[in-house]
Amino acid sequence: MFFYHPPRLRRGFTLVELLVVIAIIGVLIGLLLPAVQAAREAARRMSCSNNLRQFGLALLNYESSQRQFPPTDARGSSAAGQSATGGWSLHARLLPYAEQTTLADQFDFNQAAFTGSWNSQAPNPAFATLFATPISMLLCASDPAPAVQSLGGNNYGGNNYMVSFGSAQADGSGTCYWNFSSPTDGIVYENSRVRIRSVTDGLSKTAIASEAVRSIGSDATFSSGPPPFPYQYTLNGSTGWSSSTLVGPAGATPTTADVDAIVDSWQSLTGWRGAASPGMRGRGLSWAATTQGNSLTNGFLTPNSKIPDYVVHWSGFFGPKSYHKGGANVLFGDGRVVLLGEQIEPAMHRGLHSINGGEVASYE
Repeated sequence: MFFYHPPRLRRGFTLVELLVVIAIIGVLIGLLLPAVQAAREAARRMSCSNNLRQFGLALLNYESSQRQFPPTDARGSSAAGQSATGGWSLHARLLPYAEQTTLADQFDFNQAAFTGSWNSQAPNPAFATLFATPISMLLCASDPAPAVQSLGGNNYGGNNYMVSFGSAQADGSGTCYWNFSSPTDGIVYENSRVRIRSVTDGLSKTAIASEAVRSIGSDATFSSGPPPFPYQYTLNGSTGWSSSTLVGPAGATPTTADVDAIVDSWQSLTGWRGAASPGMRGRGLSWAATTQGNSLTNGFLTPNSKIPDYVVHWSGFFGPKSYHKGGANVLFGDGRVVLLGEQIEPAMHRGLHSINGGEVASYE
């Protein structure tokens, strides 16, 4: 006897069920993406911290070998063909101490690194190709600016890590620590010979370098408000300042409070310096350039301050800046790297950048 078995009906998903599944997947992806982005940024921040730590080891190894921290010669020397911007950057001098001997061995420090006037400088043709080399140790992975940028037909490898020339404070009696043509309270100034023993505030309580946000583009005017934060430009604050002595507006000798009042009014200025500024007065266009925008910083502004890096002729008022949430990486004299928080008091922050002020300062 044969029995008839009707075919079984296969039940599929209804449209409502499919929509529910898609919605659940969408919610899970929405929850997952921020976590993935946070993990990536944490990895980039760690990479940045490691880079800055390597940079610190190079600084300390240089000091151990040469019995001084590397100086800056931003105004050049009397070497033949060398302009006021012809000097070698301290970053170039550090390369042999940062496992970059192959590159550094091709330099000749007896020649000018750059030639030409302040506003039309160009690399010595003998070194132009070398200066275009990007160095991973000097680049923060969180910074979206190109690793190599162009100016005047030449390419330059960028730099995120700046050496501190001090607190940039002033006492109203002529001592102005932003004028690095004279001795400052930092580990570097023009033709300096600062040694570890000069850091009387203690290496663990003295900030000697920090990261910066690299500039992009040419000089620009933002008349309707500043560019997006974090600023990829520096503010041109030179108007009204004495370029011959750089002691203050119209040759005055201000106090730190006076300078704060000037810098706090930054929103009245509309001119900004980019990476392609002819005088290289942006930030971090070139590790090879010895201008303050490319190799130097100070502690006048707190980490990720909404006040932009404020360029005054060949100096200025700076602070640690980054794309990291909550702060920026700062290198201390004992080789430690700390993500210094944005809420630190300005006076304490400036004290950390002073090597011999006797301040009671701590980043804890």
